[in-house]
Amino acid sequence: MLSVVAIAAGDYKDAAAGETAALQNIVMSPCPFDAGHGDVRHARRIRAGAARVWPSTGPCLILGGENKARRHHVMQQQNMGERTPQGTPRHAGPKPLNTPEELRAIRQAMDEGKNPLLATGVPRWEDQVGVSRIINRRVLELEPLPTPAQVLAELPLDSAAQEIVAYSRDEIRACLYGQDDRLLVIVGPCSVHDPNAALDYAHRLSKVMKETEGELLIVMRVYFEKPRTTVGWKGLINDPDIDGSHNIRKGLLLARKTLIGVLGEGLAAATEFLEPTSPQFISDAVSWGAIGARNTESQVHRQLASGMSMPIGFKNATDGSVKAAVNGCYASAQQHTFFGIDHMGRACAVETLGNPDCHVVLRGSIHGPNYDTASVRRAMDDVRAMMPAESAATHGLIIDCSHGNSGKDEHRQAEVVRDIARRIADGEEGITGIMMESFIESGNQPAAPLDQLVYGKSITDRCIGWDETERLLHELADAVSARRWR
Repeated sequence: MLSVVAIAAGDYKDAAAGETAALQNIVMSPCPFDAGHGDVRHARRIRAGAARVWPSTGPCLILGGENKARRHHVMQQQNMGERTPQGTPRHAGPKPLNTPEELRAIRQAMDEGKNPLLATGVPRWEDQVGVSRIINRRVLELEPLPTPAQVLAELPLDSAAQEIVAYSRDEIRACLYGQDDRLLVIVGPCSVHDPNAALDYAHRLSKVMKETEGELLIVMRVYFEKPRTTVGWKGLINDPDIDGSHNIRKGLLLARKTLIGVLGEGLAAATEFLEPTSPQFISDAVSWGAIGARNTESQVHRQLASGMSMPIGFKNATDGSVKAAVNGCYASAQQHTFFGIDHMGRACAVETLGNPDCHVVLRGSIHGPNYDTASVRRAMDDVRAMMPAESAATHGLIIDCSHGNSGKDEHRQAEVVRDIARRIADGEEGITGIMMESFIESGNQPAAPLDQLVYGKSITDRCIGWDETERLLHELADAVSARRWR
């Protein structure tokens, strides 16, 4: 039996044959998901009037918008059998879910919070192969996504953007290794929820970047994935409409478009890598990456960092452990082999060379800040006791002025920035960069759909407003100039 899936216009690349066909043509591909749960999304699309689909219990049939007649013919052959001249089927088979009665049954089941398949009596794939009791018992649905290759082909980096990424990665490395005495400043919203506001911010930041490029290496913070201590909005990629619909396909495209827009302003981009698969879709547009405090001890993320093409900062753990971040840097500098996917979306064994450009980021903890001079010295002692002298980590670290170092208070965060600027001007060593959470408007607001939000205000952590951000960046530039004159 075939599954019919409605897909938006675009290109579909067959990973096995390497051939591309327009989505207006029918393409057969193996269905890599548990069809019983995949049907839930199909039922939702029926409810929304987006498409008429049939249950999936075998290979997926991908249809464009101009194949209704062909679809009907295929479904007659596959699901209902060949017909006799009198119009009756030669052998019975499951009927397509396109009758008004069946559609009403699906909608009613969904309204009652039930699996719509229970209302239709459609046989599930798990039942057919005899594993219904043991497989995917807590998976609601599995929706196929475009491959990284498809996304990169649809939204490619032009030559100018590629040059910015390559050159800025080298500049960041030079700062981390002490070969460039500029201060690395990673600044931007706590998280991107409105791409238009993010690009507005990027346009403003690009002007300050040009004014301070002799003293500061400014990289825009462009975060799309949010790790949560418990639950909450997980970021633009996971839920771009901020309404619980979790349209990851849309989120991936929006994230990539945003990065391309930031590069279009002449800015390099920084982001946190949370999901081990998402870098395949966006990492070519990123110049600096972070492994967050909740993941700094994760083997999965250390392996990921070992194969990334840019410098990676490991934050100290939420309990304040700098040792966890140092261990992360050490582990990521080694070679690893692990499960992953390639750009065609195929599962593969990934073998990495190791990343010597990993370094520590001090972000404070549940116990308080760790941006003071004594904390920086202790952290550098820990780094130098474990890391090779030629690694980036031994030359200095980055201070995150937000999170535990400011208690997530934007006014306190500005005080932290000014304290660091004063120490830099006085010649303190060990600080190669800082991070700031900043947006157009100061503070934050509760997460809600975009049309209900204040423009340019964070929906996650509290951010410094733009006017104060501009002042702080110039103060940091002045501090670097003062250090040079010492």
